[in-house]
Amino acid sequence: MKKVKRYILICGALVLSACSDSFLNVQPPSKLAEENFYKTPAQAYTALVGCYDGLQILWSGGGVPFFTEVLSDNAFGGGGNADGFGLRMLDEFDKTKSPTDVNMFSDNWSNAYKAIYRCNVLLENLDKVDWGTQTDLKTKYEAEARFLRAFFYFETVRFWGNIPLLTEPSIANIPQANPDDVYKVIAEDLQFAIDNIPAQTYQAQPASTHGRVTKWAAESLLARVYLYYTGYYSKTDLVGVVTKAQALAYVEDVIANSGHDLVSDFAKLWPAASGNSYAGEDNIETVFAIKYTYTSDYSGNTDGNQWMVMFGIRGYSFTPYGNGWGGGTVNPKLYNLYDDADTRKVATITSLDEDTIVHNSSFDLVKIKADQREYTGYYNKKYSPMSDGSGQSLAVKLGGVNFMIGQYEDYVSIRYADVLLMAAELGSPNAQTYFDKVRARAYKAAFSSIPVSQNSIMVERQLEFAGEGIRYWDLLRQGISVASAAIAESTTLLDGGVSTTKTITASNIEATKGLMQIPTTQVTLSGGTLVQNTGW
Repeated sequence: MKKVKRYILICGALVLSACSDSFLNVQPPSKLAEENFYKTPAQAYTALVGCYDGLQILWSGGGVPFFTEVLSDNAFGGGGNADGFGLRMLDEFDKTKSPTDVNMFSDNWSNAYKAIYRCNVLLENLDKVDWGTQTDLKTKYEAEARFLRAFFYFETVRFWGNIPLLTEPSIANIPQANPDDVYKVIAEDLQFAIDNIPAQTYQAQPASTHGRVTKWAAESLLARVYLYYTGYYSKTDLVGVVTKAQALAYVEDVIANSGHDLVSDFAKLWPAASGNSYAGEDNIETVFAIKYTYTSDYSGNTDGNQWMVMFGIRGYSFTPYGNGWGGGTVNPKLYNLYDDADTRKVATITSLDEDTIVHNSSFDLVKIKADQREYTGYYNKKYSPMSDGSGQSLAVKLGGVNFMIGQYEDYVSIRYADVLLMAAELGSPNAQTYFDKVRARAYKAAFSSIPVSQNSIMVERQLEFAGEGIRYWDLLRQGISVASAAIAESTTLLDGGVSTTKTITASNIEATKGLMQIPTTQVTLSGGTLVQNTGW
């Protein structure tokens, strides 16, 4: 065998960062020999916490929900006018915009395989634990770990398409797998989770377990995987493991039996949009979320939402909005797509021209424009950093090291609204009812029913999930030609206050097939075993 390369960075199974949110409030050991550790259920639980911690580290080097908003037709790259051009390269699918930016996703790649490694280590060692009469607990831990591994692999294979597949702890230098093989592992892992996690309703879940995987999360994620795989790869089923009828049955089960429901008012889902009526974390609409808290530091604790600061208004902090880097400036086309009667419009997007909150004594639009690249006047409100009345970051006020790494808003990966729209798309007999339920919340008294169809569902999904990192995947699963046509455009934006023509060409998007650049360092370290994606 060739000398092992470091293209997959490995962290020891038990070298974990501390967590302090919900059930993750466990202080794991700093370093223990693997062979002497897996003895008791308590030790297995600590290792499981390490697997969940992988959710927090996964995007600490750059948040995929942020990147995919930029990649979609919802937003532009933005950022500071004096920054490098990596976001423009990403937004325009054009490596000539920043040719030296070849490792933008290096941390994402490494952190994904760290997280997968942790799951593989736990799964390999479950049989070494003395479970006594707690064999049901062993099965549950296995199911949770397999869900997490599936989650990590799904995020990774969607992003790069061609990735190594490891289902046991290994640092072997292996070639990229056929995507079908990766999706087969994902599908089987999620089916195991569905079959072996108890069907506990949302109402019956103790608050101390919020953030843990549920049967409903596994069913919802498997339906999402089915829709993406069959759409992107033009298949009729999910690698022979899951049919359309099965995918529909899973989400119908969530709707009928989970106890999840929509929060009454859309704005209540988002801290910056809700005023004093925020529904709170782990509300009835949250099917699965990545838990964050403000306790990140520079000593290895990666607990905060470190990508959310990218969405913040550039150089501006006044309650409720906190300072950020001005990335992902919202495309005016998205803002104008909303009907004024749609409550999601002002809950999703901050308009500097129309939001009366921002027009205060500290508001300096000239300064913001001078510092902002690709200024549109619109910013993501759903994942906005927040500040108090004096402009102090709420993350810092709570005790965070700084606002850059201490944002604490959870990322809601799966909402119940998504479950309803997936069921409608999969052909439920109740499709019109599910579709109407989502729209009725949005329009309130102004609601009127429109016929449900594939096209109307896709439009509704864009309006419902804008700013949440979902739109790009919805475009890709309709075909690369559909995605490229939607994303491509030529428009005029302000760079540092100066009008600049911005062009996104469909041919660039099609050349990459919508897949991202594999970090060059990883290709190099693999000795050529890894092959770069086309178009990069």
